[in-house]
Amino acid sequence: MPTALLLENIHPQATTVLDAAGVEVLTRSGALGEDELTASLGGVQLLGIRSTTRVTQAVLDAAPDLVAIGAFCIGVNQIDLAAAARRGVAVFNAPFSNTRSVVELALAEVIALTRRLTEFNAALHAGVWEKSATGAHEVRGRRLGIVGYGNIGSQLSVLAEALGMTVGFYDTAEKLALGNARRFSSLEEVLAWADVVTLHVDGREGNGGLFGDEQFSRMRPGGLFLNLSRGFVVDHEALHDHLVSGHLAGAAVDVFPEEPARRGDPFSSLLRGLPNVVLTPHIGGSTEEAQEDIGRFVAGKLRDYATSGSTSLSVNLPQVVPDRVQVHRLAHLHRNVPGVLAKANSVLADHGVNVVGQQLTTRGELGYVLTDVPGRVDDDVVAALQALPETVRLRVLPA
Repeated sequence: MPTALLLENIHPQATTVLDAAGVEVLTRSGALGEDELTASLGGVQLLGIRSTTRVTQAVLDAAPDLVAIGAFCIGVNQIDLAAAARRGVAVFNAPFSNTRSVVELALAEVIALTRRLTEFNAALHAGVWEKSATGAHEVRGRRLGIVGYGNIGSQLSVLAEALGMTVGFYDTAEKLALGNARRFSSLEEVLAWADVVTLHVDGREGNGGLFGDEQFSRMRPGGLFLNLSRGFVVDHEALHDHLVSGHLAGAAVDVFPEEPARRGDPFSSLLRGLPNVVLTPHIGGSTEEAQEDIGRFVAGKLRDYATSGSTSLSVNLPQVVPDRVQVHRLAHLHRNVPGVLAKANSVLADHGVNVVGQQLTTRGELGYVLTDVPGRVDDDVVAALQALPETVRLRVLPA
């Protein structure tokens, strides 16, 4: 029976899915540091994390039993994907499941900032009746600039238009503009055009420090800024200065360069205490609906990889989508060099093993082949395949 370790309060639906597949599930409420995580992975085949736990090369080196990691979130920059691939550890995430939740939070924050709700709310809590229309606007007719037009940015585009906003976007990749959205050819152009700028970029290293003093200076006076993407993308000192100076009218930030590991831990930020700033503790995807869907989706990917060898939507391994295991299956991850499949099939032929089905795909330096055979595979066949110099990892999956 495989064992799974789920960290960071992953939704119970994940446990339900894995339990039903015969997986023993262990849970921990918070994130783990490198040393504690390393000590916890003995005998663990499946690991589930969210955005805080970091799976480094050192962790992977010390976890020979680990075969798959599930990131129960969108981002996977907290995992050393290349090191995982070299060790034959598949990584899965949830690229779509919390999209709607993030989009709804972004829209709520745009409306709250445009109507100055943070300031009016603070005044009433302080016992001051501060009724005024000054600086409060409708979102209808305002210009929304979206930086990063992926799953979240594009859906935000559609819903913002439904509210009457005019939408423009910038993305480094060619993306189809939805509805009446306008595509800008540079970041500078969209910053100069938009009343509200919202970031929805991914966690690649190249996006580090994407937004700093230069970019804030290019925004329109009185503009609003939102970041619900990655904390390391924004220079918070520069953001603070542009808010205090009055160049920006407000901001909403859900992600931070350094975030506490556990619920209830102390939080520090230069943006604390500013009346025109909405701060939320990385809850863009934290709705019950999104977390349940993420729990079901990612746990299903871990289950399928463990039981059938499916790498559908893996972010670091070649993708093969096999049928359900009807016979015994050899899942062979290998270096992508000429002649590997011929060598593996020669081993099978030399041992009198009949092949009833085979699927192969490659991705960069890796190849992945699933070979179905009619009966139990003898240990000497397994040993011969593992001994091939190109073999990265071999798993035998029973019917």
